[in-house]
Amino acid sequence: MSRLVLFLVFINGLALFSCQQKPAAPSNPPTPVNLAIVKTEPVLYYDNYPATTQALSQVDLHAQVTGYITGIYFTEGTHVQKGQKLYAIDERLYQAAYDQAVANVKVAEGNQVQAQQDADRYQYLIQHNAVAKQTLDHAIIALQNAKNEVAAAQQAQKTAATNLTYSIITAPFDGTIGFSQVKMGNLVNAGSTMLNTISTDNPMAVDFLINEAQLNHYRKLQSNKQHEVDSLFTIELPSHDIYSQLGKISVIDRAVDPQTGTIRVRLVFPNQTQELRAGMSCVVRVHNLEQSPQIVIPSRAVIEQMGEFFVYVAKKDSSLKAVQVKIEPGQTIGANTIVKGGLKNGDSLIVDGIQTLHDGSVITTANKQGPAAGGRGGR
Repeated sequence: MSRLVLFLVFINGLALFSCQQKPAAPSNPPTPVNLAIVKTEPVLYYDNYPATTQALSQVDLHAQVTGYITGIYFTEGTHVQKGQKLYAIDERLYQAAYDQAVANVKVAEGNQVQAQQDADRYQYLIQHNAVAKQTLDHAIIALQNAKNEVAAAQQAQKTAATNLTYSIITAPFDGTIGFSQVKMGNLVNAGSTMLNTISTDNPMAVDFLINEAQLNHYRKLQSNKQHEVDSLFTIELPSHDIYSQLGKISVIDRAVDPQTGTIRVRLVFPNQTQELRAGMSCVVRVHNLEQSPQIVIPSRAVIEQMGEFFVYVAKKDSSLKAVQVKIEPGQTIGANTIVKGGLKNGDSLIVDGIQTLHDGSVITTANKQGPAAGGRGGR
């Protein structure tokens, strides 16, 4: 019996000892990451603005006389010269009207000569009391009427000449002409039928919007005469090629749009090769003149969450931990991003392994891994 009691005591003690020696649950291992030390450096970059090409002058060509189209003398979509003949509108009717007006002027001038002779004759006779005073008065009135008829005929001739001129449509300036809105034989009506559109093509304007806070900076760029300001402005074409010519500021709009807080700036670019066409979408690239060093970090280290941007920096406490920091990103330069605020020189930035981190994660720089997915735009 005593042996049984001793055996039970031994078993209970062994069980109690085993419970006291139970190992603690294993914790999550530290996340391996790569670090980079934040530092400032001089950078060369461009501020980009959506833009649209615009013609400096553009005119809709309308018929100013009524008639049938009897001639089209250009190729659509090509460059035309000022004064070049573009359309003819059945000028035979207007040529006939002009010839008749010229003849009417000659008739009126003949009548004036006759009336002048009569007035001179009666003036002579009245001096010798050889004719009644009333006859002279009538002759003077007839002379004045003849002069008025000459003036009216001359004005009618000018109108006929203008209509004859309007029957031939010419280019008002050098530029590119578009698709014709009428064909041979179409009837056009004065003042209502549009024939075509012509716009200047060299130089070409490029319009873009800036924030009102930038207005003073751009006014200084426009008035700066000591530097080659033209080299500040280039454009990226829809094909993503950089246009070979440099631009310069032509106009800054008169007022800020109170709804958007923006103001329009116009650049002009040479366009001898006609590579730019009115209405093209492009991107204005403005060379940034900031000379102070900037903080530049790999874009893959940046996380976007609901329109805000964050990075992780390493902080040493009892262990090495990841701390989430909100930043103000600036221009993207290739694979890097300029940081305007939130980081400072010497910060230990986590550049890889961020896809599995959260604020306060324990990290390690041992067993470094390669670049991981995630980063700016990746989450």
